[in-house]
Parts: sequence; structure tokens; C-alpha cells
Amino acid sequence: MKHLRRLPHLILACSLASIAGFAASSAWAQTLDTSFSCSDIRKEDGDGERVNYADQGKIKLDGDKIKAFQWESSLFRSTHGFDCSIDENDGAQAEVTDKGWRITLKNAMAARAARGYDTERGNVCSIRLERNGDELQIKPTCAVLCGSRNNFTALTVNTKTGSCHYDE
Repeated sequence: MKHLRRLPHLILACSLASIAGFAASSAWAQTLDTSFSCSDIRKEDGDGERVNYADQGKIKLDGDKIKAFQWESSLFRSTHGFDCSIDENDGAQAEVTDKGWRITLKNAMAARAARGYDTERGNVCSIRLERNGDELQIKPTCAVLCGSRNNFTALTVNTKTGSCHYDE
């Protein structure tokens, strides 16, 4: 009979352990495997100049482990162009968030210097990947790997089809 009195406490302890284990495993089990290739032509505000955007990438994440991460983002004007690129060799690291992931660089300034950029563009690189069903919104704040350009282009990718569109 004494064992039955402890039963509710045992059930509660097991339930809490199961919930904690599930929460931890669901964060670690979060995976992403997608590729994309996008382009768009827009008119710039102010002068009405045509600007071509082109992006291609491959992202493969398993929890906070980067299996593959490569993204090239270009912006072309009639007289010149700018390019941003990042890959796992830049010291990219992943953090699981409540909406997806946050990709940062271990040492953004060293990655910039390794690419041969000799002017300061900031020392922050963060790319948020937020999943909503089949849609993956890519929100960059990573001018450090963009040479003279302000930033990578924000876009949304359909992870099933690979189709994408540029965010305004």
C-alpha cells in the first residue's frame, strides 16, 4: 500500500522528464535541407534604374550542426555589380531558435579579411532562417561579407519546390 501512495509522484516525475526530453530532442531534431536559385529585376526608387537581383544557395542543417551552407547574393546595375557570399568555411555556426535558426560567424572580421576586403563594413553577421510551413524566410544582417554592398538580399524560399521571391 505504501508503494501506491508514491505512484502519483512517480508518474509526475516521469511525465516531467518525458516533457523535458521531448523539448530538448525536438530542438535537436529540427532539420533543414533546401536549395534555391532566384532572380528578379526591379526599378530602384529615386532614379528608376533597373537593378537585377540573383541569389543561389544550399542550406543543410541538423539542429545546430551545419552540414552544408552556401549562399551567393548578387545585385547588378547597368554599370557595376555587387556580390555577397557565405559558406561554412567562413566560420559559420548555427543556433536553433523558436522559429528556425540563426546563422552567425565565429569571427566575422577574420572572414572578411580572408576574402580580401580591406575596408570596414561592420563586424556583425547574422542570418535568421524562419520557417512557416513550407516557406523559409531568409533575413540577413551580414554586410561584413559583402564587399561594398550593404547586405545580402532578404528572400523567401519554398523548401519543397525551391521557388523563391524577394521580400520588400
